[in-house]
Amino acid sequence: MKTKSLLITSLLFSLSLWSINANAINVDEIVKQIDERDKGDESVSTMEMTLIDKHGAKRIRTMKKYAMDKGLDTQSLIFFITPANVKNTAFLTYDYDDSSKDDDQWLYLPALKKTKRIASSDKSSSFMGSDFSYSDMTSPDINNYSYRIAKESNVRDKKVWVIERIPKTKKIIEETGYTKSYMFVRQDNFVVVRALHILEESGKKKYLDVKKLEKIDGIWVASEVEMKTTKDKNTLHKTVLKLDNVKFNQDMNDTFFSIRRIEKGL
Repeated sequence: MKTKSLLITSLLFSLSLWSINANAINVDEIVKQIDERDKGDESVSTMEMTLIDKHGAKRIRTMKKYAMDKGLDTQSLIFFITPANVKNTAFLTYDYDDSSKDDDQWLYLPALKKTKRIASSDKSSSFMGSDFSYSDMTSPDINNYSYRIAKESNVRDKKVWVIERIPKTKKIIEETGYTKSYMFVRQDNFVVVRALHILEESGKKKYLDVKKLEKIDGIWVASEVEMKTTKDKNTLHKTVLKLDNVKFNQDMNDTFFSIRRIEKGL
């Protein structure tokens, strides 16, 4: 009986230690898991962007997106297909892993037959009239922020960490437009499923909500996302972005991701 009691005590002690270790993950480890999560490579998808003003009026735009990794960097290219007034507009991004390099972005405007490079000072502005900024269209460099776990909560019956993210420099605030963010990170897969961004402009906030999250070829994909801009609790504008026909491991070449290509079109 004594031996049996010792075995049970030992087992309970081991389970207790496992529980402590499982819950002892620190914020740096969480952020690293978010950053290193497999997001797929050589992907092609169709996108629908719905712009909704404060009166509920809608404008719908369709796009096609291509993305691939080049070493540790990521290249992406978006072509606008409809409506007619934005057709053949194209957006090219080089998202660099090196924190000492600013991400490069170019926007081709067919009406002007001109390619515009997006300056760092313009990256906090609206991407094509949406609630997403040019900065939102790249992955943030985790080294540019300080983090803390604010609390734990639930989003759609899934446990999340609520992580406070604060830019370390004024330059990052100017580029993103955000003085502080709260990221709701699912504990089972390290996907950011909700976020609150506090803007520099007094009283303004942006709310991101992943309405639909699905696994495609083993990759977690946010296939429906809403971004809402508010001021003093009043909704100013809303954008709903839906992804469809998402395919990974497609045959593509990095020469496709060029200024020449966005000017040539699909």
